[in-house]
Amino acid sequence: MLRNLLSPKTIVHAHCDLPCGVYDPAQAKLEAESVKACMEKFNASDDDEFRTRAIQIKEERSTLVKEHLWILWTDYFKPPHFAAYPQLNELFNEATKLAGAGGTKGSTDVAVADDLLAKIDQISDIFWETKKA
Repeated sequence: MLRNLLSPKTIVHAHCDLPCGVYDPAQAKLEAESVKACMEKFNASDDDEFRTRAIQIKEERSTLVKEHLWILWTDYFKPPHFAAYPQLNELFNEATKLAGAGGTKGSTDVAVADDLLAKIDQISDIFWETKKA
């Protein structure tokens, strides 16, 4: 009886975990732009306390970039997407590494942030192509 009360009355199917509209690479891009801004402010300042805070924020935001990318990679994109876009796994791998310790999390080089933003743009282009289908 309890099982019948708690069981779903309607079953829906979607290619992602929730109906479309909850995933968006813009979240990763916004955090990556914040990372770049922190790097620019760090490099422009000679105040040690300010620079320390800029590093802390940059590292937090770099982690958020990785999390947003991982969610897209693992929750939104499915096998048919990877078949249609064979470069997709490599793009995600490169982007998450660029947001990690060997990338923006461990660097203050603005060029690294630009590389990360370029990868996110490539992922975003593919994402929006899949939304048309």
